[in-house]
Amino acid sequence: MTVRCDHTPAWQELGKHFETSAKRFDLREAFGADGKRFERFNQSAPQVFADLSKNLVDARAEELLLTLARQSGLKARIDAMFAGERINATEDRAVMHYLLRSPKGRQGPTGELAQVHETLDAMLAFAERVRRDHTITDVVNIGIGGSDLGPQMAVLALDEFVAPGKHFHFVSNVDGHELDGVLKGLAPEHTLFLIASKTFTTAETMANARSAKRWFEQSGGTDIAGHFAALTTNVEAAREFGISTTFGFWDWVGGRYSMWSAIGLPIALAIGAEGFRAFLAGAHAMDEHFRTSPLEQNLPVRLGLLDVWYRNFHRFTSRSIAPYHSALKRLPAYLQQLEMESNGKQVDLDGQLLPYGTSPVLWGEPGTNGQHAYFQMLHQGTDVVPLEFLAVRDAAHDLPGHHPKLLANALAQAQALMQGKKDAGGHRNFPGNRPSTFFVLERLTPESLGAFIAMYEHRVFTSGALWGINSFDQWGVELGKVLAKDIEPRLTSGDVAGLDASTAGLLQRLRQG
Repeated sequence: MTVRCDHTPAWQELGKHFETSAKRFDLREAFGADGKRFERFNQSAPQVFADLSKNLVDARAEELLLTLARQSGLKARIDAMFAGERINATEDRAVMHYLLRSPKGRQGPTGELAQVHETLDAMLAFAERVRRDHTITDVVNIGIGGSDLGPQMAVLALDEFVAPGKHFHFVSNVDGHELDGVLKGLAPEHTLFLIASKTFTTAETMANARSAKRWFEQSGGTDIAGHFAALTTNVEAAREFGISTTFGFWDWVGGRYSMWSAIGLPIALAIGAEGFRAFLAGAHAMDEHFRTSPLEQNLPVRLGLLDVWYRNFHRFTSRSIAPYHSALKRLPAYLQQLEMESNGKQVDLDGQLLPYGTSPVLWGEPGTNGQHAYFQMLHQGTDVVPLEFLAVRDAAHDLPGHHPKLLANALAQAQALMQGKKDAGGHRNFPGNRPSTFFVLERLTPESLGAFIAMYEHRVFTSGALWGINSFDQWGVELGKVLAKDIEPRLTSGDVAGLDASTAGLLQRLRQG
């Protein structure tokens, strides 16, 4: 049985603890009083080390948060997901993206694991054929949302492992400037297009796909079937488009959880079958950590509880992430969708309006670029924004001096946020006591990236489960799409009947001619 977090005794106790003690918690005092605070508040998980010690949480708060998880029935919710129950209630679907990274031969909850590996084997065999085909130099992935953000992030992150002679391009925006800019540098005989759309009807994706096909034919391309593949379940629509190579997936795979499926074909093309299997293995190891570890030693759970503590008691409305590795430049954008599309909800599973906040705003940039952009606000701004550092111990390059400077900056920023600096004049005063989490990967590899992303997925699941929301639907993206279908022909006709005054005025302003 699951209980919404605010309906538990622990929620009330957390509120009392915050008011009587925790809201005046000072990290500097905490470290001074407890020489073992670092040891008490760090956590090792598969491929990921996390230092939680510089967060605004004491032993009593963590104890109450763990009690909150138990009283809310978090473990039952975790077990329900891994049992294949239809926990995505509004769409009446199971949530089983973890099955995509389960090893062959294990018993899946619904008997679909054999199909998963059949599709995976076929996809990876195709990827290896393309990787050996030296006539294909460029791969263009056309998708949007989960069909773009995950694969793009991972291909960029794993650049060290990308096959030589292959170049990867990602087109998501319906703005023709993006596709046009990619196509200008390509030759049809050397290009493979991947059309990533589960239904093969996604408006932006199909507009770009049709334009890519038109460019291919007008540029002298003749073999659509040989230069286009589809990542879709709508095989018939793909065939009508001229595509014969398709790889599908299942309705229990949500878009933002889909890069482990056929949607991950660009990743497999980039890093190869062995690399992709390592990517899946890292994620699976984190799945097992999340599924089997006690709550108090469970990294995704501890992170999710911290998110509830910050959002609902400290009332922090945003969180920033700073990956100190340039290859992770698209990680903040990927995590934005993962968390904000999952937990940006205002009603519970019963459709009741929630009396507390849910998803924070998630944002960030790679360090050290972010230091020269928004760290000013983090150190001296009026809002407290928890910051998450992600550092990689071993560099993938041999340029002398760079990596120590990078790591020193990450360590120093975390230290400065916590310690602060007094200045009587005010302008150079750093208040300190600003919270941060510090993640460490030994190397940025397919396995460690897979583990880190799976950790984040389960973290989002944890906070969503406590808030009593459905983290696996995304109805909020639908309304604008519906209205766009009505507005698009009006840009040609000029018909503004029934539109509000602002939309009508803007439409007239934007009409061509």
